[in-house]
Amino acid sequence: MADIAALPGGFVAAVRPLDPRAPWIPAWRALGAASLIRNPFYEAGYALAARDAFGAGVRLLLVADRPPEAPGARLVAVWPFRLSRRRWGLPLPLLMGWTHGYAPFGAPLLDGADPQAALAGLLAAPGVLGLPPRLLLPNAPADGPLPDLLTAQGGRRAAYWPHDRGLLDLTGFGPEARSGYLGHLSGQRRRKLRRARARLEAAGPVTFEILAAPDALGPALDAHVALETAGWKGQAGTSLAQRPAEIAFLRAALADLGAADGVRIARLRRGEQLLASLILPVTGREAWVLKIANDETRPETAPGVQLVHRLTEALAAGDWPIDRIDSCAPPGFALGTTFWTERRPIAHLLVEGGRDPLFPVARTLERARERVARARVTIRSGRSAPAVPASPPRRRP
Repeated sequence: MADIAALPGGFVAAVRPLDPRAPWIPAWRALGAASLIRNPFYEAGYALAARDAFGAGVRLLLVADRPPEAPGARLVAVWPFRLSRRRWGLPLPLLMGWTHGYAPFGAPLLDGADPQAALAGLLAAPGVLGLPPRLLLPNAPADGPLPDLLTAQGGRRAAYWPHDRGLLDLTGFGPEARSGYLGHLSGQRRRKLRRARARLEAAGPVTFEILAAPDALGPALDAHVALETAGWKGQAGTSLAQRPAEIAFLRAALADLGAADGVRIARLRRGEQLLASLILPVTGREAWVLKIANDETRPETAPGVQLVHRLTEALAAGDWPIDRIDSCAPPGFALGTTFWTERRPIAHLLVEGGRDPLFPVARTLERARERVARARVTIRSGRSAPAVPASPPRRRP
């Protein structure tokens, strides 16, 4: 395997480690901010912060206008991946997009000025570098620009584990539409929310706030961790307090994002008592739900639900200049879909990079793997796993 090679069209493909000292890190940051599809989890500051906790075996597939170490190099595509040699129990390797519990979106970074050329370079890169010509993009967008670009490329692909996750999208909404955004809530739901809010405020006034100041983020993270540890996760030994590497990652990520105005922490508190906390990376006018914690001592007050409700009201009122929030929620998680009516179709995309005579075999094996996994879910839960639709996910109008 080569670590750098020429591509058609004057581009260069390279494989590099996650190295915060690399000279091309500023070019990576610039690409993240200008990417066709923003993905905060693959952008430089966040990805480098996650290196020690989740980055074992991860490398970066880079496409640039010259060797990435050369002065003035411009990156047009970045995709963090691992080489998987026996995903299907056979010696049929593939490249798997980097995923972990804090990276719920798998769109590669593609130059927004010419995304077609950037994607073409990314798909051609494995062939010139001696890597497997099969790419698996976990939790990738199943509609919109990325699938459209893949279709234009003409290569083969297949989708697995498709699902729609909750999305708040106020793009293009005027004042009247914004003020009526929560009108879909039923009368019963509204009464429950009013009762829960009254119970929550019975012990004293509750403050809703959105923190952005860099010097406030560290203490807010500490309070978030303490709140989570006081609940069932702490009792089960799975809270952040029991995972120091993850706390270190979040602290580094918030410091980097905060310096660039790229994160918010939304909270409910009563005086100094934290009731609910939500960590939200921000890319332009879109935010992403990363972690939520809430006070579990009085479940009838539903502080986590109240926080999402208040956050939705704030955005609808224009109190925070954000148009979209991706819930980043797994299938079946109702908190985002309770208040947010839009949906983002998501799927694991198996993509052919260059001509691959074994792609049909890989496609069949991955489908079999999905069926086995669904059967296991069904056995464990005692109910049917979500079915794979016969047709592609419906595009949101």
